[in-house]
Amino acid sequence: MQQYMPFIWIGFAILMGICEAATTQLVSIWFVIGALAAALTSAFTPSILIQSIVFIAVSLVSLLVTRPLVKKLKSKNKKTGTNADRLIGQTGVVTKELPDALTVGQVKVLGEVWSAKSEQAPIEEGKLVKVLSIDGVKLIVEKI
Repeated sequence: MQQYMPFIWIGFAILMGICEAATTQLVSIWFVIGALAAALTSAFTPSILIQSIVFIAVSLVSLLVTRPLVKKLKSKNKKTGTNADRLIGQTGVVTKELPDALTVGQVKVLGEVWSAKSEQAPIEEGKLVKVLSIDGVKLIVEKI
């Protein structure tokens, strides 16, 4: 069994690498690093206990070292701007009445028709509105 341990550790590293590639989050890259360190250790000692300790220690250290970097990178990319952002602050025309704050109507802004909700209902068809924000695929508007 001990002569196969390098292959077992490398196989585990490959399996964790596949798991990592299949996700959009960093979830198993630390285990890949730990398994490769354990495979290297198996060349020097036949003790599975020592190899396992190296695996756990290297995985934990790599997690502790890289996790703050990953969180920092992820926090930079939290908000993804869209072309729809250009609509905020624009003036539009109500094409389907907004009778109350819960009912979705329609507004035409910059030549495009959008679903819309009003912060101050009702707003009748044909009235001018200002786009305050975007909630999902709906514009939040107020009467001008």
